Amino acid sequence: NAQVPYERIVKAAAEPGNWLTYSGNYQAHRYSPLREITAANVAGLKPLWVYQLGEKGGFETSPVVVDGIMYITEPPSIVSALDAGTGRRLWMYQRPLPKDLKTLGFGRVNRGVAILGDTVYFGTLDSHLVALDAKSGAVRWDTAVADNKTGHCITVAPLAVRDKIVIGISGGEAGIRGFLDAYDAKTGKRAWRLWTIPAPGEPGFETWAGESWKTGGGPTWVTGAYDPELNLIYWGTGNPGPDWNGDARGGDNLYTCSLLAVDADSGKLRWHFQFTPHDVHDWDATEIPVLIDMDVRGQARKVVAMANRNAFFYLLDRATGEFLLGAPYAKQTWAKGLDEKGRPMHLPNTAPTEEGTLVYPSLQGATNWFSPSYSPATNLFYVPVREMGAYYYKSEADFKPGTFFGAGGE
Repeated sequence: NAQVPYERIVKAAAEPGNWLTYSGNYQAHRYSPLREITAANVAGLKPLWVYQLGEKGGFETSPVVVDGIMYITEPPSIVSALDAGTGRRLWMYQRPLPKDLKTLGFGRVNRGVAILGDTVYFGTLDSHLVALDAKSGAVRWDTAVADNKTGHCITVAPLAVRDKIVIGISGGEAGIRGFLDAYDAKTGKRAWRLWTIPAPGEPGFETWAGESWKTGGGPTWVTGAYDPELNLIYWGTGNPGPDWNGDARGGDNLYTCSLLAVDADSGKLRWHFQFTPHDVHDWDATEIPVLIDMDVRGQARKVVAMANRNAFFYLLDRATGEFLLGAPYAKQTWAKGLDEKGRPMHLPNTAPTEEGTLVYPSLQGATNWFSPSYSPATNLFYVPVREMGAYYYKSEADFKPGTFFGAGGE
């Protein structure tokens, strides 16, 4: 039976034969020190086994591997435990989904599980967080996170931190008000919720015109990283709503398209950095933040690095959020650069129009949910990149709960 206490995840890098959390370790390095596969022998690799999915659709899971057992999610909301040596399925849990399930703006996907102690955790498309016995797949608890009828879904892999399970939400194209949640790992009771769109009286509310904050978006649909020493969770947020017409939501629209540093115990926001203020191109900042200890301009810094969907690469101080460095890593035609605080300097005539405006990158971004990695051996950051532009169109949108709220497209 799997036994993965929090302390074991903290030291995950010392277990190269296992993969104990979504990005391999809390720092989100996705790096392995294993040396059996090399440039000289990789061409000789052959499959040992193949596991066939039961349903067509996107397969975006990152397997969690513990002591010879591989835990994966399958579309639409299935968890399977496999013998990692043979591919034989040991157990499967499938959540029955409502016939009127809403997935607005994305496919029926799930990116994986978290494990803590002897329990496996995953989120469902109808916005439940479920805890399963790691040995049998039996349900230990099932907690409703949000209402799918209003467009909320869970596609993100949870993150197990100390005695809590942290989970994000999808639904930015449905005009939701985004949030990041933490639940007690034993009971499923919610420990805290951090709204990504501030309400009246909260810092950042002034960055939303009128009542636009109520449909502000800011989903949290890709797993973040965690610094055990600082006890801070780093999690990216998605686009404001509606996506392509920002007329009714004047202002920077905090905390959309941002990186949030969140106290793991209380859920309080310690700092934020907004990559794309008043986004009108659907450039979610939900890419994975990577934690690195390195020299920056001759000074040792604890940094968080992100290759953003908007085509700029950023280094921030992970204790304070201070902007340290930013530069384009793919073709972009919307900004002439970043100022000394990392704020983009917009070029004219790049916003969506009724006739269409050609801008790089496309709404798919210079990169997206697919994971970067960092090698401490080379001190290099690796990220999949796509160079593609798009014509961005603007239209009117009336908000109706549970419907697509985009006001345009590409």
